[in-house]
Amino acid sequence: MSGTDETTRDPATEPAAPGPIGLGSRRPTPFMRGSLLVGRTIYRCMTRVDMGSLDGLPREGPLIIASNHLSNADPPLIASWLTPALGRAVHWMAKQEALDWPIAGTFLRANGAFGIRRGAADTEAFRLAKRVLDDGRVLGTFPEGRRSHSGGLERGKEGVALLAIRSGAPILPVAVWGTERLWPVGSTFPRPGGRVHLRVGEPFVLERRTVDGKREDLQAVADRLMRGIAVLLPPEYRGVYAEGVAEGEGTRPVA
Repeated sequence: MSGTDETTRDPATEPAAPGPIGLGSRRPTPFMRGSLLVGRTIYRCMTRVDMGSLDGLPREGPLIIASNHLSNADPPLIASWLTPALGRAVHWMAKQEALDWPIAGTFLRANGAFGIRRGAADTEAFRLAKRVLDDGRVLGTFPEGRRSHSGGLERGKEGVALLAIRSGAPILPVAVWGTERLWPVGSTFPRPGGRVHLRVGEPFVLERRTVDGKREDLQAVADRLMRGIAVLLPPEYRGVYAEGVAEGEGTRPVA
């Protein structure tokens, strides 16, 4: 999600407009379950999937899935395994241009995705994302706002951090790697082979601390969110967050 300037506008307090999708069922629909089964089958045919533990995932209440982003292979990989493990429908924030594609866009919407305009403060998308969380549902996000071209973490945008603060929703950190070789940036199709990895951390709540009596800068909160992802990644994938990564730094575990 792109950055948001909360000094000039507060999307969370603006009236909620009807979103591009309805919230629908809290559980995965039959279409979603079928799509996820096909997704898992395709991944197992193309690559070896190294999956960490998916035990103890939150089964109720609002939740923000926050993952690094290396490849177009990331969203279906995460959805194919996390959605069944959660037992809950996930509403994914996707680039608007993907939802405008005639066939793929319809497929993405049917699987819970809604569009955001990258590089702009998209207040409509923010309101819909906040509505998803206020209704106690699961929101899927990539806080970097785009795929990493270097393979390492890029600076997190402020939007997901602001959503977490405004909603009070816990964040489920997710790390993926190896997908940049399966489906490299710039490639039209995947390249079967190799191994992909997925790791899920413990949910945590972001809190906005005060420094010398002043509210912490929102970018600093976003950086703490990203370090929650970085600690799950091998060192060579931590990018701009390679230095000073400490598990749980600046976060509060969910009780």
